Amino acid sequence: QQVANMSAASWLQTLRSAKKTSLLQDGRKKVHFTFPDETELVEEYDARSGALLLRKWKRKATLGGAPAWDHEVGEDLLTAPKDDGLRESSQNPHCTRLDVPGAFQWRIRNLPYPLETYLLSVEENKVVLRTTNKKYFKRLELPDLARIGVPLEAARLSLAHANNTLLISYAKPAEHARFETDLRAMLAELNVSKDGDVNCNQS
Repeated sequence: QQVANMSAASWLQTLRSAKKTSLLQDGRKKVHFTFPDETELVEEYDARSGALLLRKWKRKATLGGAPAWDHEVGEDLLTAPKDDGLRESSQNPHCTRLDVPGAFQWRIRNLPYPLETYLLSVEENKVVLRTTNKKYFKRLELPDLARIGVPLEAARLSLAHANNTLLISYAKPAEHARFETDLRAMLAELNVSKDGDVNCNQS
């Protein structure tokens, strides 16, 4: 999604070269990256476990106007829907990605069909979800792997279904585990401000 077919080393160097601020707030370590083209990246980690809770991007608007945040992982805790008559129905399927240590995971709520209804495949380096009753179709990307040049493999996919929620898991490959180790080491070097500090330290 961001930088296709890069190597892990080159993407890590891109992150190292970005302007960074880090803040500890509400039990979360928040890291803000600003790249030379004014693209912004925010990542939030659980301060205790180190688990990634949120990743969102903001790109410079090309035709004016304020650019919106594009969520890649998780959702903002304080994001409230606008009461303008255009709110998405709470009964519509809603997809959110929130990973676990060994896998990337998507949760799609409001899908009532039994497990055998769903078909998963990898097409054009995207995860494709279909249903045998042709009631739902979705393409899912894994920019985490695209950024480090690792193609998707259908054998890494698995499905589970309970309480009208479909859980799609993609087992993390060894290449990404190595990248995560290097990324955590880089983030550990950042100066972290605490909530209430006046200045955020940049690196």
